[in-house]
Parts: sequence; structure tokens; C-alpha cells
Amino acid sequence: MTGLMNRRFAGVLSYGLAALLLLCLLTLALAPFSRSLVEQWSRRDVESRTRLVATSIEGPVRRALADGDRPRLASILTAVTQDDRVLAVGLCDEAGRLRSATADMPASFSCNRVARAENESLSDIDYGRQHVLAGAFPIVTNTGARVHLIILHDLSFVDDRSGQVQIYVIASLLVVGIVVAGVAALLALFLLRGWMESLRRAVSDLRAGERPVGIGPVVGAMDREIQRLLRDLRTGRTPTETAEIQWTPQALRDLMSEALPGAEVIILSNREPYIHNRREDGSVEVQTPASGLVSALEPVMQACGGTWIAHGSGSADRQTVDRHDRIAVPPTHPTYALRRVWVSEEEQDGYYYGLANEGLWPLCHIAFVRPTFRENDWAFYERINARFAEAVAREAQTEDPIVLVQDYHFALAPRMIRKLLPKATIITFWHIPWPNAETFGICPWKERILEGMLGSSVIGFHTQFHCNNFLETVDRFLESRIDREHATVTFGGEDTRIRPYPISIAWPPKALEGQPPVPACRVSVREKLGLPLDAKLAVGIERFDYTKGILDRMHSLDCLLTTRPEWRGRLTFVQVAAPTRSKLSSYSTLQNEAVQLAAEINRRHGDGSYQPIRLIIRHHEPVEVFELFRAADLCIVSSLHDGMNLVAKEFVAARDDDRGVLVLSSFTGASRELSEALIVNPFDVREMARALDAALRMPVQEQCERMTLMRQQVREQNVYRWAARMMIDAARLRQGERIRALAGATPERL
Repeated sequence: MTGLMNRRFAGVLSYGLAALLLLCLLTLALAPFSRSLVEQWSRRDVESRTRLVATSIEGPVRRALADGDRPRLASILTAVTQDDRVLAVGLCDEAGRLRSATADMPASFSCNRVARAENESLSDIDYGRQHVLAGAFPIVTNTGARVHLIILHDLSFVDDRSGQVQIYVIASLLVVGIVVAGVAALLALFLLRGWMESLRRAVSDLRAGERPVGIGPVVGAMDREIQRLLRDLRTGRTPTETAEIQWTPQALRDLMSEALPGAEVIILSNREPYIHNRREDGSVEVQTPASGLVSALEPVMQACGGTWIAHGSGSADRQTVDRHDRIAVPPTHPTYALRRVWVSEEEQDGYYYGLANEGLWPLCHIAFVRPTFRENDWAFYERINARFAEAVAREAQTEDPIVLVQDYHFALAPRMIRKLLPKATIITFWHIPWPNAETFGICPWKERILEGMLGSSVIGFHTQFHCNNFLETVDRFLESRIDREHATVTFGGEDTRIRPYPISIAWPPKALEGQPPVPACRVSVREKLGLPLDAKLAVGIERFDYTKGILDRMHSLDCLLTTRPEWRGRLTFVQVAAPTRSKLSSYSTLQNEAVQLAAEINRRHGDGSYQPIRLIIRHHEPVEVFELFRAADLCIVSSLHDGMNLVAKEFVAARDDDRGVLVLSSFTGASRELSEALIVNPFDVREMARALDAALRMPVQEQCERMTLMRQQVREQNVYRWAARMMIDAARLRQGERIRALAGATPERL
């Protein structure tokens, strides 16, 4: 026995030494490659930064040249050199003379040493031992003359960085190799025999179709896990985590069948994806609500199937469900079940209009509307959350469904569902911003809300900033353990992960199906509105909500027409706003103010045939919305505070002609993804007016470049990827549970 063990140890040791030798050879081979790779990455990074700097200051430089304002021009150029890697900035005229330059411009610099062409050019220049990247970007002045903006980037850091990386790679690989070889030699002796015997018996039992004694219900999970790992070994990687995958409904279905075979998906939300209303003639019509939540989740449910539990709010909703309050949807090609829960008008006033929308909504949005909290509203909120949680438990066909709880209407539901379905994987997604701890401290029931949410397995927000605010709030008001490195909260002995999941839209959007080409849309919409075919058209489309900045964008249009009167008669702004929450005074007041403000601006800048603002107060179906998007020259999204704002992404998705300009508030989650939009502060009317003027004057080529990048972002980061990220996290959680269950079975029991 001792000889056998010695031979095994010698074999393991020889394998370890061979692996160490191979790693050393690999290290010597990879070291030059790693240096070259770092140099290439660093070079591309500098080139991208150079282009970004040139794009950002081109407009201010052109205006300073037009005004002949040399101090302002010098200030603009000097500001760029605050970046440590920017050596100097200057302007070369057509004759090759240096017209303006920052103080650090090398004395030996000559415009003739830089490649200057009709388009941008990038070239390398050496000043002694200093290696410099020179970027030349043409700017056409108002007089038609061309100057070149010269930006010199110091490249000396590239050599330092690549050398450090090369040393780090060599040292890291050698250390890893030594550690791996040593650990392999030591651990293999003690673990290999027991593990192989346990695995042999488990595999033998599985092949015979028998259940290993003492394992219990873990066998099926072990069998599936072994088979999945074998498939992954054959393919060489896990398909769900590859960046190159195109996320489509089929890809999401494939993910569900592979990572979550047989998993049951239940969505819980207040708003239903399909509303049945009775017309005046007694017939029933189906309406899709104007909701970003519905726009995001409905394609996911069509891809995954399952059950959607929501409040039945339509006038004909009760007449269209079966005896279990269910109906198959979508109406044309049903793929999942809609389970409606009934809420009385009194309960609706307290739970929905009261606590949710007069309390939590203004609390979480920095829109300067004071939140209102009433004890009676809180009682209704608790009651309705419990009713929906019970509906989830009744609809669940398994003991461990994946439950996706949506939004601020159901902050208490996760804890309630956890008590009813202890093994469920509960993912709560908060569709609106999460405020800082001081702001959330206003809520009288802050601890109860946090405790309810922490019944979730995962809590998702649109941005990392909102995740950080939530962790800060929990730290302030609950006795809990927070692991900020891994973004987890341990409360009541249970772990909850806090994750950013930027929400998106389906790609391609269904509303694009059957749409005529963009030129036809432009003609059709202008004819409907009675506008000249060459009229500039700006659009804004959303619900009538005080967080959307509707009044602010009207004021910015007023400012534009005042400061740039040449746009009068040539520009029309169409504001489509669907009425919502009209029972609340803040919403009805907003609608009245918008009507009055539009009338005032039309009187001030319009005439008998021209109205600069067209305010259309009604619900628009997605097809109508996309037709407006495709006809518009620009879209204005001026939210004062927003979680994401899918209108911005829908506008980008609608523009398959790569034209149009998006003017986007910096206080939306979308501004972190769509950086090629014109980002504005909606509280600054003059800044918005300048952005509108820039959008109207933007050259077609620049529109195409910006729109192409934004469309690529929306296409790759679509709603199916958003859902896939949550499903992958759910799969990992469930896999972790299986591993912990397996770990509970000792080798002797195996």
C-alpha cells in the first residue's frame, strides 16, 4: 500500500514539475507578446482620447475663431492641457503657420512636421528622447478658411507601462506555476483517493439509474451538473458568458433550457402588459399601456414563457379571464399566462395613488415634489403586497420558482414571498432611482421597506450609483452585515446580492415591423400635422409626469426661438403626452400648466398658420410612436430624474437610417450608455436651447457617426441581455445551493 501511494505521489510530483517547466516556457513566449499587446492597447487608447478631445472642443474653438476672441481661444486650448498626458495644443493655418498654441508647445514644433489633410490625421513625432503622438483635425471657420487643431499627446508612458506589465506577467506566471505545482503535489495525495472513490461510486449508481445511498434529492442536480460540465468541456467555454453572443428571444430561450432547465418564471408587477377595455359600442379592445416596465418585460416573457401576475385595471378585464382569473397572452400568439389580481377603488387610492405614487415616487425622484405619507395608505400598501405575494404562491407550480418582483409598488412582497416559498429565487428590480440615505430617511416605514426588499435573493437597480445609495441606506437604518467588495447584504441570516442591471428594449423593436422607409414617414407625419415638407421636427414622447421635464423643454424652446429667431416658422416641437395618475393633483396641475405654457409660447412666436408647439394629449400605440421618431429631426428627453428612460433607446432603435439627434438629460440612466447624444442639464434652460440649436445644425455625417454608435450600444445591450444577466445570476445562485447541498454529504455517506 505504501509503495502504491509513493508511486502515486511520484507521478503527481512529476506532473507538477512538468507543468512548472511548461509554464516557464510559456512565460518566455508570452512576455514579448504581452509587451506588444500593451503598447497597441495604449496607442489605441491615446488615439481615442485625442479624437474625443478634438470633438469636444471643436465647437467652442470654431465659435471663438468666429468671434475673434483670442483670450477665450487660449483658455479653451489651455484647459485641454490639464490632462497630464496632453503635452500641448495649437492651431495651424492653411499656410502652415502656428496661429495659437499653449505654453508647453515645443519650441522646435513646426506645422509642416504634422500630416495635415482634409480629414483627421495621426502621426508620430520625436523630440529628442520624447515620443509624441500628433493629431491634426481640420476645422472650417465661418469664413470658409480651414485651420487644423493640433493635439500633442506624450507617449513616453507607453514604454514604462509595457515594461511594468511584462515584468508583472513574468513574475505572476512563475509564482502561480510554483504555487500550483506545490499545491497539486500536496493536495492530490490526500484528496485524490477519496474523491475518485466517491465519484466512481456516484457515477456507477447514476449509470445504473440508481440513487446513491444517503444523497437524497441532490442526485438529479449532481447528474445535471456533471452533464453540463462535460458539455462545457467539449465546447471549451460557457456560451452564456461570451461577449460575442447576439442576444435574441431564441438565445434567451436557449439560456433558460441550458442554465435553468425546467425553471418556472413568475413576474409580479402592478401594471399588466395587456388591458381589456370596453368601447362605447360594447365591443372589447386590447390596449398596450405606455410603460417602460411593460416595454422591457413583455418581450422577455414572450421568450421565456411563465406567468405574469398584475393588477387587472381594464373595464373588461374581469369578463376576459377564466375562472382562475387567467388569460393567455399575447392575444394573437399566446406564449405565457396573465394572472390578474383584483384591487378595489379604495385600495387603489391608498396603495397605488397614495403610498406608492404620492410617497415613494417623489421620495425616490429628485423632482422637488414633497412626498406625502399617510398611515391609512401604508395599511393598504401592506394589504395589497400580501395579496399579490399570496397570488405568487398559488400560481407557483414548483417549490423553487424564479420570481421577478418589479418596482416600488411591491417593496414588501419579497419578504412575504420568501415566507411562503422559502426555496424560491427572488429577483427584485427597482425601476426608479434610489435616493441617498438622508433622503430615504424621510419615509416613516423605511426599516419595514428595507426588510421587505432584503427578502430577495438579488436586488437590481439601473446603475451602480443607485446600488451604492441602497447599500448606504441599509447601512444607516438596519443592523446588518455589508460586504461592499462583493456587494452583498446579510440580514436575518440570509444573503442578498445588490447588482446593476441597466434595462433596455427589444432588438429589433416589434414596432418597426411594417414601418415605411424614413422618407415616407417624414412626408406622412408632416402631412398629418399640416407642416411643410422641409420643416424641422422635434419630438418628445412620454407620460404626463412631473419627473419628465416637459415644462422645462418647452421653456428651452421658447428660449431658442427668442435668441435664434431664424427658427421661427421652420421648427415645430410635437409633445406627445399620455395622461396618467390624473387623480393626483400634481399630475392634473402639470397637464393644465403644460397646456397654458404651450398656448403662451404659440402666441409669442407663432402666427395664424404656424404654431411652434403641438401638444397632443392622448395615448399613442408603439407603431404611432415609432412613426413619429422616424419622421423627427431630433428627440428631446429632458427628465429631471430618471432610472433609465427607455424613450431615448426607442428613438435610437427607430432610426435605421442612422439620422436624427438625441438631446438627453444627464439625470437619466440612459445618459451613461448613450454618451454620443447631446447631454444636457434640463434645469439650465439656456444650455438646453443651445443644445437644440446645435442639434438642428448638426451635419448629416456627424449625425450618422453618433447614431451608429448609439444603435450599436442598444443592439448589443438589449432587453434580452438584461434578462439574461439576471437569469445567469439566478442560475449561479441555484447552482450554489446545489453545491452546498452536495457539500453537506460527507465522503463516507457518498
